[in-house]
Amino acid sequence: MENIKSRIESLKKEKNAVILAHYYVPGEVQEIADYIGDSFYLSKIAKEASQEMIVFCGVSFMGESAKILSPGKLVLMPDITAGCPMAEMAQADKIEEVRSKYNDVAVVCYINSTGELKKHSDVCVTSSNAVKIVKALPNKNIYFIPDGNLGRYVASQVKDKHFIFNDGFCHVHAKAGKDDVKAAKEAHPGALVLVHPECYMEVLEEADYIGSTSGIIDFASKSSAREFIIGTEPGVMYKLTKENKDKKFYPLLPGQVCPDMKKITLEKVLKCMEDGSGAVEVKEDLRNSAITALSRMLELAR
Repeated sequence: MENIKSRIESLKKEKNAVILAHYYVPGEVQEIADYIGDSFYLSKIAKEASQEMIVFCGVSFMGESAKILSPGKLVLMPDITAGCPMAEMAQADKIEEVRSKYNDVAVVCYINSTGELKKHSDVCVTSSNAVKIVKALPNKNIYFIPDGNLGRYVASQVKDKHFIFNDGFCHVHAKAGKDDVKAAKEAHPGALVLVHPECYMEVLEEADYIGSTSGIIDFASKSSAREFIIGTEPGVMYKLTKENKDKKFYPLLPGQVCPDMKKITLEKVLKCMEDGSGAVEVKEDLRNSAITALSRMLELAR
């Protein structure tokens, strides 16, 4: 394993590469990354990075977004088959149908989506900036795609707008229900419940804090509490435990794992850097259409 890590370090210098890793990939991959974060943070880094090669340790929509924002860079995915089912849970024809019904509608697209969906959208958001961006939009009507759960959470925070919800969902966060929260609280009385807004509203209503992966880490790190129940993918535990050795963290629901994120391994990172496999390609017409929504997100989130 140490040989693989040292070879990756050598290749980073040799090939002028930067390694980005999402919080949900395995801990040993996060350990060798230059930047670890949620989708919003990593999208900013991808755009601003000076390196010629971006190795994106995450799922397909993340690599695609990086390529849209940085077309001149070589973007590599360690496993090109690592996808996100929710990223495809909306349809272009439904978007156009909603546009025909509401003349001032803003199509707000969660960054966890394909380039094709971004192409049909007005602005992208992440779980960490969705409320801020939707509040900043002049539109009264908001069609939120593809995640219905995140859309309903945003609507609960922005009550002066009318929302149209899509029926997409994250299969990882959708596993947890109200009974799971109650069971976790009984098992760990006194622990604070921190959950991701991709969870169902019945879970959010039981939480002490609702936020993105980076928000959950930040809250737990600053809190005076010593025990936490974590309602998101367990990959986040690597950062939580590393930075908070005096605190205890329990999964809300054991087995709440994203199998696609776990496809990313050190061996695959090394292989793609050695042979250039897993290169992300985005057609120019799609890039030109999709970049508007991504760029507007970066602008409004400042």
